[in-house]
Amino acid sequence: MGVADHQAKAAKVSTVECAVLTISDSRTEAEDESGRLIQERLKGAGHTVVSYRLLRNDFTAIQAEVMRLLEAGLHCIICTGGTGLGRRDVTIEAITPLLDKVVDGFGELFRHLSHQEVGTAALMSRALAGTSRATVIIALPGSREAVRLALERLILPELKHLVWVARG
Repeated sequence: MGVADHQAKAAKVSTVECAVLTISDSRTEAEDESGRLIQERLKGAGHTVVSYRLLRNDFTAIQAEVMRLLEAGLHCIICTGGTGLGRRDVTIEAITPLLDKVVDGFGELFRHLSHQEVGTAALMSRALAGTSRATVIIALPGSREAVRLALERLILPELKHLVWVARG
């Protein structure tokens, strides 16, 4: 199957139902620029944001919310924050055991693109994507610029295709 065939089948996914989770110990909803940017860009691309939550860096709370969203059968869950190297950063640890498959290329490509913008600090990114129960799950850093980069260069250009493949 060629690229054109994949694109044609992915085009059959008209609207992606998404949830947005911001994981932060310091932000409030009013200060959540990254979560707001994700919602705005998804809606601007014609997708639906059916859930938004702000959670603390708490392993159990993150895992419980992701499991709740998986039970709801959404197409995509995008998390921002809690992906760093700090002691309190547990988003990756909470999400990874829930994944059926990891999309290794997402993190690799995100770090490559980040390196072009921020230099060697990109090596500290633990951005991750995978699938669970036919739902795409993406974990991004908390910075607005990292979210912008991921949305513009990776997520929005491939989201329908990712969902189509995950649900196939």
